[in-house]
Amino acid sequence: MSGPLTDLRVIELGALIAAPFAARLFAEFGAEVIKVETIDGGDPLRRWRKMHNGTSIWWYLQSRNKKSIAVNLKTSEGVDIVKRLAASADVLIENFRPDTLERLGLGWDVLSKLNPDLVMVRISGYGQTGPYRDRPGFGAIGEAMGGIRYTTGEPGGAPPRMGVSLGDSLASLHGVIGALMALLRVKTGQGRGQIVDVSLVESVFNIMESVVPEYDMLGEVRERSGGALPGISPSNTYRAADDGFVVIGGNSDPIFRRLMIAVGRADLADDPNLKSNDGRVKRNAELDAAIGDWVGQRTAVEAIGVLEQAEVPAGRIYSAADIVADPHYQARGMVEPMILPDGVSVRMPGIVPKLSETPGEVRWPGPRLGEHTDAILEGAGFSEAEIGTLRAQGAVC
Repeated sequence: MSGPLTDLRVIELGALIAAPFAARLFAEFGAEVIKVETIDGGDPLRRWRKMHNGTSIWWYLQSRNKKSIAVNLKTSEGVDIVKRLAASADVLIENFRPDTLERLGLGWDVLSKLNPDLVMVRISGYGQTGPYRDRPGFGAIGEAMGGIRYTTGEPGGAPPRMGVSLGDSLASLHGVIGALMALLRVKTGQGRGQIVDVSLVESVFNIMESVVPEYDMLGEVRERSGGALPGISPSNTYRAADDGFVVIGGNSDPIFRRLMIAVGRADLADDPNLKSNDGRVKRNAELDAAIGDWVGQRTAVEAIGVLEQAEVPAGRIYSAADIVADPHYQARGMVEPMILPDGVSVRMPGIVPKLSETPGEVRWPGPRLGEHTDAILEGAGFSEAEIGTLRAQGAVC
């Protein structure tokens, strides 16, 4: 293995999106990630969405670089295996409801005694404390209660889904950030391990900009505004002649002037009442109409070409097909081939972020259920005979 996290061992006790995505980021930058799965089918993500030879394509992405051990946590032997793995781990990541691990005998009180330097990332719907802690929570609920869905969509319309599981992914990123901060404390001798408590709701809420102070001080609730950026003008999404959509941000004073000249409206560029944002906001509908009329007479590519020449930030809204075909994505290594176990090549997202000296890498796709069980147990000190007994007892597979 290579990468900046090669000395770390991470135990993943989770399923589906939040904990597995966090663990995937560790794995992509060199950490040894041991994914503990149930013996009766493993992570449900193995069977989600589009399949290839009985396995989810998403699984191969979400679990790349990970090792899989299949353990029956309903047995005392299975619980003991996790304890032994956690005893030598740096990080443990889980996304069960609060108290689930405690009922299994794998709570913080137990694992921290076995390994005082352990960092335990606990991702749940509402956090480990508070009156809602015991409620089930998925990413969609985090997006709803975190505030982002309320502000998303067309004015007066029902708030739509984000398109992807944004709440889960934001929680994953917060979990990784928290884990790295906690690890820094341990590795620099400033203290021992700790719990990183991540809530799906709070992870979404954390990116909600100034909605709370605006409400508290001014009584204003930020509402849905479609493709526009509320209070900033002009910034919106415009339909082109070929039915493509172009996002244009002309919301700084010099950019606004260049934009108006580019769309043939020098009169608006020279209007003294539009030189600053507060004046433009008052006439936002007029500006949107002028830009929309201009974009609507051109294809998306044609419009963007003119705006690029004028140094106006603009971009076409991309589908997956657009991303795969884009030369910038390709040049940045953001669409890379991965060879699946049957030899089929499939393009997958590349590694983010880009580190100049210790970059991440993809070493293998998501593993078969229990593919590394024997190797992991041997590494934890189990003998061949003990592994055979555990398998015969139904503790592992």
